[in-house]
Amino acid sequence: MIRAERLTKRYGSRTVVRDLSFTVRPGTVTGFLGPNGAGKSTTLRMVLGLDAPTGGTATVAGRSYAAHPAPLTQVGALLDARSFHPGRTAFHHLMSLAHTHGIPRSRVEHVLGVTGLSDVAGRRVKGFSLGMGQRLGIAAALLGDPAAVVLDEPVNGLDPEGVRWVRTLLKSLAAEGRTVLVSSHLMSEMALTADHLVVIGRGRLLADTTVAQLVRDAGTGSVLVTSPDADRLRTLLPTPARTAEEGPGTLRVTGLDAPAIGRLAAAHGIELHALTPEDASLEQAFMDLTHDSVEYQGAAA
Repeated sequence: MIRAERLTKRYGSRTVVRDLSFTVRPGTVTGFLGPNGAGKSTTLRMVLGLDAPTGGTATVAGRSYAAHPAPLTQVGALLDARSFHPGRTAFHHLMSLAHTHGIPRSRVEHVLGVTGLSDVAGRRVKGFSLGMGQRLGIAAALLGDPAAVVLDEPVNGLDPEGVRWVRTLLKSLAAEGRTVLVSSHLMSEMALTADHLVVIGRGRLLADTTVAQLVRDAGTGSVLVTSPDADRLRTLLPTPARTAEEGPGTLRVTGLDAPAIGRLAAAHGIELHALTPEDASLEQAFMDLTHDSVEYQGAAA
C-alpha cells in the first residue's frame, strides 16, 4: 500500500504540492492524473524518497522508501526511461541493480523475457529507441519482484502492441495483489487500464474515485452541433456552456444538453443541420474537473 498524508512540498515561496492525502491500495491499478505542472512528478519523487517533503509523509507498506532495508523488493519504479549508463548493455544495466540487493541472474533473465528484451540484452542501451528504453525501465521496476509498482508515463514511445502489452501487464500485476500506481496523459488508455483514479491540480487533490464514478459525475457529456450559423449560435450560448470548434460549422458544446441547445436555436431562428449528444468520456470528465487548474492554456488560433 502507498499512502500520502498531508504531503506538502515548497520550493522557496512556490508551493508545488499542498496538503495532499490519498491511498493506493493493493489489487487495483490506480491512475495518477493531473495537468502539466500539477505536481505529479514531485509527488512521485517524494513517495520514492528522491525529494524530501516540506510537510506530511509518504510511505510504502507503512515505511518511508529509505527505511526499507531492501527497497527494490518493496517498490519498483520507472520515472525516467533514459536513466541508465549508455555504455552498458541492457543485461549489465539490470545486473548492476541486481547486485545491490543480491538478486540472482535468473531474475534478470526473467524480466528481460517478460519485457521482450531477451534478444537485445547484449546491446548497448545508447542505441535503444525510446520504446526499448521504456521496456528496460519497466524491467528494472520489476527486478525485485516488488509488492508495489510506480510507473510514470510507461507507454510513452511505445507502439500500439507495446501499449497493449503495458495495459495487460499492469492489470496482471494488480490481479496478483500488488499495488500499482501509474501516471499518464493518455486518458483513453487510463479508461481501459485504471480501476481507481487520483486526480490533482495545482498540487491539490481534486478527485479520489473510480473511473466510472468520475465519468458519471461529468454529467450529460457533450453535444455536437452542426449549423451554417454556428458562430452566431456560439455567442448566444449561456455562460456555463463551453464550446470547441470541431470543423467548419461544427461545435462541440459541453455544459448544455441537446434539447436546451435546440430550443435556443429555434428561439433565434438558427438553422440546425445536426444535434448529436455524446456520452461523457474520461477525457472530457478530466478536462471538466481540471479546467481551473491548468497552468498553461493556449488561445484559439
